[in-house]
Amino acid sequence: QVQLVESGGGLVQPEGSLRLSCAASGIIFSPYAMGWYRQAPGKQRELVATITDGGRTNYADSVKGRFTISRDNAKNTVYLQMNSLKPEDTAVYYCNALLARWGLQSWGQGTQVTVSS
Repeated sequence: QVQLVESGGGLVQPEGSLRLSCAASGIIFSPYAMGWYRQAPGKQRELVATITDGGRTNYADSVKGRFTISRDNAKNTVYLQMNSLKPEDTAVYYCNALLARWGLQSWGQGTQVTVSS
């Protein structure tokens, strides 16, 4: 049974930083592409950042230069380092695991990030 558990969310002031973690279990982690998505109240879920099994990264334009996605295959964990946070980054952040060639995809339960003074 695949399980993705996010942690690291919370309340932070504008221009602050947070580091999200997503620990995976029940899968062979290394072949999966991993991603972070977010959903703000009243809005659709949107892609934040992804990282392939080979380490290639992709970012939404709104977070480029501020957020960094990384993975540690030895720990079955993907991270999202978020710097220079803005109020518009406030959302529930979800971890995603995708093995496209097998049509396998899983989501975490989400972690709340609130950016406010």
